Amino acid sequence: MASIFYKWLIVFALTGLSSSYHPIFVSVTEIEHKAASKTLEITCKIFTDDFEKTLRKQYKTKIDLLDNKLTAAMNPLVNDYIKKHFSVIADGKLCVLNYLGFEQQEEGIVSYYEVKNIAVLKNVEVLNSILYEYSGQQMGIIHVTVNGQRKSNKLNNPDQKVSFFF
Repeated sequence: MASIFYKWLIVFALTGLSSSYHPIFVSVTEIEHKAASKTLEITCKIFTDDFEKTLRKQYKTKIDLLDNKLTAAMNPLVNDYIKKHFSVIADGKLCVLNYLGFEQQEEGIVSYYEVKNIAVLKNVEVLNSILYEYSGQQMGIIHVTVNGQRKSNKLNNPDQKVSFFF
């Protein structure tokens, strides 16, 4: 996941750009199949400032994803937003995303999900429109790992669907 997202963060630090401005609008999603536990582990990383602005506009309430005192109030909003804009179809079946929480990592918010009872995985479809309403330049980078084999793709707004075959 460190690939493109972290490279941009390094560019920001070296050029002295403010964290409130960045020249790229991207979310990075990692999906990893864990055969031993029969689960999919999913993380979605989104720039904090863009995510907060989008949540404020959508839910018309105070949003502060960095204030630990507000985490309990922010959890339902983060979960609801992601589930409205992101879904996974495994071997033709829509997955139920179990929300585990979120945390701040560097300039981003990472939300965590788990999908249970996925013993074998051959085909993964991802529907992603995270922050598409925020910026026409938004892109989503999707990484899927199954049996140690990692495949990646990039969705540019307005494209929302990508499939991976293993």
